Amino acid sequence: MTEAPDYREPPQGGEAEGEGDAERREAAAGPEWHGQRLDKLLVAIAPEFSRSHLQSLIERGLVRIDGEAARAASQKLRAGQRVAVELVGTEESRAFRPEAMALAVVHEDAHVLVLDKPAGLVVHPAAGHWSGTLLNGLLAHHAGAAALPRAGIVHRLDKDTSGLMVVAKTLPAMTALTRAIAAREVHRQYLAICHGEVAEAVFSVDAPIGRDPKSRIRMAQLGSGKPARTDVERVAARAGFSALRCTLHSGRTHQIRVHLASRGHALVADALYGGAPALGLARQALHAFRLGFVHPLAGRTLQFEAAPPADFAAAWQAVTAAA
Repeated sequence: MTEAPDYREPPQGGEAEGEGDAERREAAAGPEWHGQRLDKLLVAIAPEFSRSHLQSLIERGLVRIDGEAARAASQKLRAGQRVAVELVGTEESRAFRPEAMALAVVHEDAHVLVLDKPAGLVVHPAAGHWSGTLLNGLLAHHAGAAALPRAGIVHRLDKDTSGLMVVAKTLPAMTALTRAIAAREVHRQYLAICHGEVAEAVFSVDAPIGRDPKSRIRMAQLGSGKPARTDVERVAARAGFSALRCTLHSGRTHQIRVHLASRGHALVADALYGGAPALGLARQALHAFRLGFVHPLAGRTLQFEAAPPADFAAAWQAVTAAA
């Protein structure tokens, strides 16, 4: 069995290059490593990382052999060659780091924060979005976020949905808000623009929602899902589109998107559920415009409204102008 090399000697040539807080490790390929794959040696140098992550460091130019960038993970070594690697953490390891960002604060006190989230901002880290999320921004916004589960996030908006969110800043506030949401005491209303001219002035969709068994990225109406009800009011219908006001009585993932698509009225630009770009919108036509709840510590009722961003406002005007 090939022995692991000794990489404990200090880096040569002064301060290492590399990214962020990278740690540099170097090792010489002894005779026992002659003809072996480069990535196999890297696993021996840095056993705390997965081989796939170490291979990604090669692709990013962070591995050098005798000072030259390594070509591929499968590159064969020669005895005597020196291998240096800049050990940058995995994407997941950056998920809970503070990242300063501009937050549109609608209300803030010692216990709660109300934000107007822009479209395109991911709320919580997940595969493909391990940094640049609202959670990263909250960790930078106030010190107390680091002591709270999910930095105080008690409910979410989809990446491409804009509008109002409430975030807890203390554990008592988070506990109270979580319970209020479960008891359906946090009131949320959305503006939506869908394909098709909705016939009913007012209707409700009361159908359970669960993960689509055919696609892990979609939700679907399923008998085995969790209860979900959306009340819908038609504001205007014109030229093959409808402007709607939607009230949630539950907060399931993709709830409005799934409920409207089930009625044949997919949201404009919601490709996941059959909507096509239109009216100048390239993201799903959904905006959380109204939010109301009882302050978890002060006990007073708070109500907030947020005007939609320019892209949504222009599309909304196009549908409602003649109403």
